[in-house]
Amino acid sequence: MTTRVHVEVDGVVQGVGFRPFVHRLATEMGLAGTVFNHARGVRIEAEGAVEAVDRFLARLTSEAPPLASVESLRAQPATPLGEAGFAIGGSLGGSPAALVTADAATCADCLRELDDPTNRRFRYPFINCTNCGPRFTIVRGVPYDRPNTTMAGFTMCAACQGEYDDPADRRFHAQPNACPDCGPRLSAPLDGTVAYLRAGGIVALKGIGGFHLTCRADDAGAVGRLRSRKRREEKPFALMVADVTAAAALVELGEAEVALLASPARPIVLARRRRWAHVAPQVAPGATELGVMLPYSPLHHLLTRDLDVPLVMTSGNVSDEPIAFRDEDALDRLSGIADAFLLHDRPIHTRTDDSVVRVVRGRPAVLRRSRGYVPAALSLPIQAERPVLACGAELKSTFCLAKGARAWVGHHIGDLRDAGTLASYREGVEHFEHLFAVAPEVIAHDLHPDYLSTAYALEREGLELAGVQHHHAHLAACLAEHGVTERAVGAIYDGAGYGLDGTVWGGEILVGDLHGFERAGHLNTVRLPGGDAAAREGWRMACAWLLAAGEAAPFSLYNERWDAVERLATTGFASPETSSMGRLFDAVSALCGIRTESVYEGQAAIELEAAADLGDRRAYAFGPDLDARPVIGQIVADLRAGLAPGRVSARFHRAVANATAEACAATGLGLAVLSGGVFQNRLLLELTVDALTELGLRVLTPERLPANDGGISFGQAAIAAAAR
Repeated sequence: MTTRVHVEVDGVVQGVGFRPFVHRLATEMGLAGTVFNHARGVRIEAEGAVEAVDRFLARLTSEAPPLASVESLRAQPATPLGEAGFAIGGSLGGSPAALVTADAATCADCLRELDDPTNRRFRYPFINCTNCGPRFTIVRGVPYDRPNTTMAGFTMCAACQGEYDDPADRRFHAQPNACPDCGPRLSAPLDGTVAYLRAGGIVALKGIGGFHLTCRADDAGAVGRLRSRKRREEKPFALMVADVTAAAALVELGEAEVALLASPARPIVLARRRRWAHVAPQVAPGATELGVMLPYSPLHHLLTRDLDVPLVMTSGNVSDEPIAFRDEDALDRLSGIADAFLLHDRPIHTRTDDSVVRVVRGRPAVLRRSRGYVPAALSLPIQAERPVLACGAELKSTFCLAKGARAWVGHHIGDLRDAGTLASYREGVEHFEHLFAVAPEVIAHDLHPDYLSTAYALEREGLELAGVQHHHAHLAACLAEHGVTERAVGAIYDGAGYGLDGTVWGGEILVGDLHGFERAGHLNTVRLPGGDAAAREGWRMACAWLLAAGEAAPFSLYNERWDAVERLATTGFASPETSSMGRLFDAVSALCGIRTESVYEGQAAIELEAAADLGDRRAYAFGPDLDARPVIGQIVADLRAGLAPGRVSARFHRAVANATAEACAATGLGLAVLSGGVFQNRLLLELTVDALTELGLRVLTPERLPANDGGISFGQAAIAAAAR
C-alpha cells in the first residue's frame, strides 16, 4: 500500500547537510518526493510503502547529521501522486524563521583531506563541508543558500559544482563549498607568516569571526611587546595549541574539559595551569588558570601544526575596543600593534569573538557566549505572545530577541561605552531582526537611567517599554534557561545594579519567579567613595568597609588620598550607598595586600580567589541579615596577628558561602539560584553549592548563558514574555 506524507521539520536544519541527508535516506528506502528549505526549516514530501515511510520518519530524528538539531517534526497525510525518484528542490519563500547554525570547527573528514598530498584541497586554508565551516559569520539572510552568504562572490569551478550537485557527495549543497581554484585565498603564502611568528613577530590574522593578534606564547619578548602595544597590561591572553595533547601539557584536563575543547564550538576553555606549562610569564600574570583553545578553522590547523608551539591568540583590537573584522578597519586600527598581516578575501558579515567556558562540578559554565554557540535559539518556558527585544546591560553586553517559544541571544558585544562597540550593538540588533524576522512590539531594558542600552530602548519609537530590575533579570535568566517557572530564592551577587530604592545593589537575596520578585535580604550597605572610581581602586572600598566596621586604617593601605576618600565615605558626597558583593571582594583583596587597584574588571577578586589556601577549613562569621561588618573585624584581627593572606582569603570565601546558604534556607523555599558576576568565582560557587545542598536545597546555576551581565538580556526577555 502506497502512502504520501507532508512533513515540516523545525530546528537547526539548514546549512548542516540536512537536505542531502533526507535525499540519501529517502533514496535508500525507495521513496519518491522532494525536500525543500523554507523560511521555518525544512519541508518534505515523501511517498512510498507505508512501512518504508514510517521508518523514514523515525530515522529523520535518530540519524540526523551531527550539526543538526530537530526541534519538532510534524507529518500529515497527503494524496499520493505516483511520483518517481526523490529530489532536492529550491528554497521556498515566506517569512524567515529557520534557525541559523553557529560556526563549526573543521570536521575529521576535512582534516584528512587537508593532510592528504593527493587531495586537491591539500593544505587549503578554507576547506569545509556540510558538517563544518563558517555559518553565522558569513550569512546575510535566510534561507541559508549561497546567494545569502558572503560566498556569493565566489563562483564554483566545475569540480566543486559537481560535488555540490551530487547527492552522494559530502559537499552536496554545502553553501561555502570551495577549492584553491575557485574559492577564497590568503593575501600571502602561509610559510612567510610561520617564519615571522617563529622569529618572534606579532601577526594580525584574519579568522572566521574577526582578527586575532598572535605571537609565540613561549617568547617573553613577543608577548611583552604585544601587551604594550595592545595596551592590555595584565589581563590574561588566550592560547591556541594544535591538539588535546598539547593542551594537556599546559593545563589540567578532565573529561569535561576535553569534550569542550574538542567540541564543534571550540571555545576557549579555562583550566588550572600546570606548574611546568611552557609559556611566558606575561601570558597570564598571577593567574592560576590558562585559557586554551584548539584550532577551529583549517587556517588555524595549518598554523599551529607548522609552528608546533603554543600561540597567543587574542582578539584583534586595542584595549576594550570591538574586535576588527573588516580588512580596511584592521589595517587601520592594528597597524600599530602587528608587525605583519595575513588576510583573506572571504568577507566576514558578523564580527564574533571567541566563546569562553570553564567546567564547574563537572558541568560547563559559559563565561562568554559567542562564536560556536550563537545564534542557537534558547527555549522560553513562557511563550512570548508579542515579539520582544531585550536590550541587556552595559558591560559584557548582549541583546535578545524573543518570539513564541524561542529566544535568540546575540553574540558578546562588550562595553557599550565605547562608540565602536555601541555601533556594533546597533548593527547586531538590526541583523538579528532581519535574520529571524522578528519585528519587536515590546522592548525590555534595565532600570539604570544612564545605561546606553536603556537609551537605545528609549529611542526606539512605537514599542511598549518594559523596565526590568537588573538582579531580577539575573534570577529570571537562570530560571528560564532551566525551563523553571516556579518561585525560587536567588543569591544574586555582582558589582552593581540599579536598585528599586535608588541605591546600588549587588549582594541580593531575592525571592521570585518570571513574574516578579521581593528583596528578601541583602549585604549591609556601605558607601561607594568616588562612585565608579571605587570599582577600579579597591583600597577605596577597604576604606569604606573599615569605617563601617569601626576599624582603623592599616598602615600598609594608607596613602596620600586616604583622608579625602574617608571624608567622602563619611559625608556621603559623591558616594552612593551600595550592597555590592563584588565591591566587598575588592575590599578584602585590598586589605590582604593582594590587589589595591585593578587594571581589568574583576582582577582583585580573581587574585583573591587564586591566593586562597584551601588547607584552612575555618570560616569567618557574618552577622545577622548578611551583615559583613563582623567579618571585616575578624579579617583585620587575623592580619594584625600575622595570618597569611591566603588563609584569610579561604576563611572569607567560606564565610560568604555559609552566610549565603543560611540566608537562602531562611526563606523556606527548596529551590535556590546562584547568579551574577561574582559567581564566576569557581571557589565561591562550589562552596556555596555544597553549603546549600547540605541544607537540603536544590541549586540551579547558569550553564548555557553567562552568570555575568551577558545573560541579562535573556532574563529581561523571559520577564517581558511572562508579563503578557
